[in-house]
Amino acid sequence: MACKLAPLVSVVMPVYNSEEYVAEAIESVLGQTFSDFEFIIVDDGSQDRSPEIIREYERRDERVRLLRQESNRGVSFARNRGIDASGSDIVAFMDSDDVSLPARLEQQVRFLQDNPEIGAVGICTKAVNHDLTTSLGADIVPPQHARIVFNQFTDFPSFVVGGGLMIRPEKLRAVGGWNESLRYGEEADLFVRLLLQTRIRYANLSEILYVQRLHDSNKSSSPEKVGGRKNNVWLRRRLEFLWDEVTDDTLTRFRCLQQKQKLNWSERRATKADLNRLIETLIERQLVDPSDRPLLVADMNRRLEQSSPRLWQMFCHWRRHRFGR
Repeated sequence: MACKLAPLVSVVMPVYNSEEYVAEAIESVLGQTFSDFEFIIVDDGSQDRSPEIIREYERRDERVRLLRQESNRGVSFARNRGIDASGSDIVAFMDSDDVSLPARLEQQVRFLQDNPEIGAVGICTKAVNHDLTTSLGADIVPPQHARIVFNQFTDFPSFVVGGGLMIRPEKLRAVGGWNESLRYGEEADLFVRLLLQTRIRYANLSEILYVQRLHDSNKSSSPEKVGGRKNNVWLRRRLEFLWDEVTDDTLTRFRCLQQKQKLNWSERRATKADLNRLIETLIERQLVDPSDRPLLVADMNRRLEQSSPRLWQMFCHWRRHRFGR
């Protein structure tokens, strides 16, 4: 008897007490235009009807496989268990309260096949309310590796590392997978470890292919995700991978820039020095290419202009159109 070939993609989805949304998440994966996948759903000790709902889909579709845990161990543990159980060349992640649009897997798979130097590809997302009736905005992330990395170390929209991620699993295994000791910040932690330990190349697709549902009980609406003092903790940790010392003043300036707050002249000069230092460090550490410097400098100047006094913005706008610079 011929052995059944492993599917090209393993979709891994952790679930915890998601009975209200999990069926819609599953349907969005099973309805993909790309079909050569296995769907590994890791129930992380749910106390609601989530396991029963998943088992019904497992009975109806042979691509669905439920892995059940008796106790809740956290999303990182569940994702790692799914990775360990997978046997595919590519791993895609999915969150149990979100929706993947129909062409998501097809477009990400095609991109990785056409670009073998890329280790992980993300997608743009849009946020909606709990019943998908109200749009709460889009998360448009840059396509180029250099800008993705630059954004990650300045806390700008960078890369979809959670539900929208598709990655080559050997990269994940090389860093030991997700950090199971973290309850928040695990996505930024994984991003940096992959970058520093494997020199992974990132990319994002420019299409919106994923719908992120925001509701009271998910992490996306928690203070640690959307603001507050803890954001500075995670930004400091990321920068400490690059610099021996990260000052509070640098963190404050990056936060002001991210929030498009107006900077006075001295703050602008100090912020520009910080950003120039970051660009040179990324190049020196070979995390981006020297040829990426003009792209990152242009990105830096755009950010500084947005946080400059209105008259200076008007002058920069006039100069660009008058002299092309």
